[in-house]
Amino acid sequence: MAEIVLGIGTSHGPMLVTDTSQWAGRLAFDQSVRHAWRGGSWSYDQLVTERADQNFAARITSDAMIAHSQRCTHALDRLAEIFEEAKIDVAVIFGNDQMEIFDERLIPAFGVFFGETITNYEFTPERMAKLPPGVGVSLPGYIPLGGAEYAGHPELARSIIDQAMADEFDVAAMKELPKPETPHAFGFVYRRIMRDRPVPSVPLLINTFYPPNQPSVKRCYNFGKSVLRGIENWKSDARVAVLASGGLTHFVIDETIDQLFFKAIEERGIARLADLGEAVFQDGTSELKNWIPLAGMMAELGLGHQIIDYVPCYRSEAGTGNAMGFVVWQ
Repeated sequence: MAEIVLGIGTSHGPMLVTDTSQWAGRLAFDQSVRHAWRGGSWSYDQLVTERADQNFAARITSDAMIAHSQRCTHALDRLAEIFEEAKIDVAVIFGNDQMEIFDERLIPAFGVFFGETITNYEFTPERMAKLPPGVGVSLPGYIPLGGAEYAGHPELARSIIDQAMADEFDVAAMKELPKPETPHAFGFVYRRIMRDRPVPSVPLLINTFYPPNQPSVKRCYNFGKSVLRGIENWKSDARVAVLASGGLTHFVIDETIDQLFFKAIEERGIARLADLGEAVFQDGTSELKNWIPLAGMMAELGLGHQIIDYVPCYRSEAGTGNAMGFVVWQ
């Protein structure tokens, strides 16, 4: 059977692919929406007041942000080196869509791509004009100049689908992407972790963001174990890497939740996170659910983990930004 030799969890936010001078480009977004935080709904001004004692001003100086960016770059370089050194034949990637290939007409809870070719084309001018503030400048971090096409792996994907159905996960099976762009959760992996030299891969999509059909923490954990069985049932001697792309807490950073997640990885159990309740896993923080299936798989396999780095990248006095996590299982 195929052998899973590597697990990688990585954040993928725009702050990782833009200069620190551009991080403030997202402040207009931060100030204009209500934020999910600790199970409630908060305005930007309410967050500033509630979190005043945390002294975010010291964390959003130019020097602090540059230092954070440098640490993230170093961690990503290390993950890319580890991936290259592992001599991987095929990768399985957990990620989510943010209305990039789906829209309100169709949002599957779980999806598996089983086509031959994954397209990652540049946005049209019409698509660019509709992007939220501060997002357009980040696109080169996810889509190479001129676009790209990557190899899928239908055989492994079918094994994962077959096992998922046997385990009563009614997954959406996609032979082509609904739109020609790759969701940035996957584009980041192809560009930054695989350095534009991607191995054949199987994208697995989880609806982390959008009610009413967001899978629960427990459901995501069990989905990972089903995917593990699907990989192990594949009759091959291939070396397989499994990656999770997203998180950690954002758009409001909550370091307490991030540390609880790392503790769950160490304990090889998800109960602590599930007990927080689903209201915690909303907005950007919902992307922890891309990591949770990977954590379940690695716990089952017994692979040891290493936290390469954890870098809370703040961009405002309200504590908004993106907590960046970089973890490897070997």
